[in-house]
Amino acid sequence: MSSLPHPVAVVGPTATGKSDLAVQLAERFDGEVINADAMQLYRGMDIGTAKLTLDERRGVPHHQLDVLDVTETASVAAYQRAARTILEDVLARGRTPILVGGSGLYVQAVVDDLSFPGTDPQVRQKYEDELAKLGPVSLHRRLAELDPAAAAAILTSNGRRIVRALEVIEISGAPFSANLPTPGPPRYGTVLVGLDRPAEDLDDRVDERVTRMFDSGLVDEVRRLEEEGLRHGRTASRALGYQQVLAELDGADDMTAAAAETARLTRRFVRRQRSWFRRDERINWFDAADPALADDVRALVNP
Repeated sequence: MSSLPHPVAVVGPTATGKSDLAVQLAERFDGEVINADAMQLYRGMDIGTAKLTLDERRGVPHHQLDVLDVTETASVAAYQRAARTILEDVLARGRTPILVGGSGLYVQAVVDDLSFPGTDPQVRQKYEDELAKLGPVSLHRRLAELDPAAAAAILTSNGRRIVRALEVIEISGAPFSANLPTPGPPRYGTVLVGLDRPAEDLDDRVDERVTRMFDSGLVDEVRRLEEEGLRHGRTASRALGYQQVLAELDGADDMTAAAAETARLTRRFVRRQRSWFRRDERINWFDAADPALADDVRALVNP
């Protein structure tokens, strides 16, 4: 094995095999993996986030997994500080950082000069309440009136991001878009690798993954985390799969319905992820179904 002089980021939609490829790259380039999936930050959220088991990690060090309790709110700013510190330490030790995940903003926080203005709990709560009452599309229209550039960069379905943009505009008096990064060379010389599959293929993989999660004990995992305060976690309780199971535990207890809704929403989420990542022209895209994938990616990052 030999290390690379630069990090690699493996990104793309859910169910494309990013985690497996990251391990293969880490084995090849004497690397360590840094998680960039917001929900895999949480301890105990294993089955529903498709977190690799210890055996599946094959001895490769993994960072930013299991660092939050389910009652804590995930913060991109806190993640940025932690992930960059880890990445720089891995580089200083002569090893290769492999950033991997489908949370686009978390990846961007590491590889771009993304800044995070202050917050005001009262203003944030006001917009959170409006989000719950009116929905994200209505708030997105308001954002488009106040800051068209920010609205163009934020998906209409991303309620938390819309709330944050409106909060920053109100407390700073400046456009939220002033804090968005200007596209340029990725920080640390990071090579961006994107994995994707045909939409129909990915839909099938999502359905299979969700079935496997429920068969593997997702409902029991949710019940256990409920005892640890899952319902009180602003971020964790909204995770796909977990939110749907909690709703059925409160209702008809129909886990077949919970699985179907989880699959439907995950397929929709995949399309949003693809839209997010496809905007970044720096990403080198690969067909995740190609048998030569690992070799082709290795040739790209170390020609």
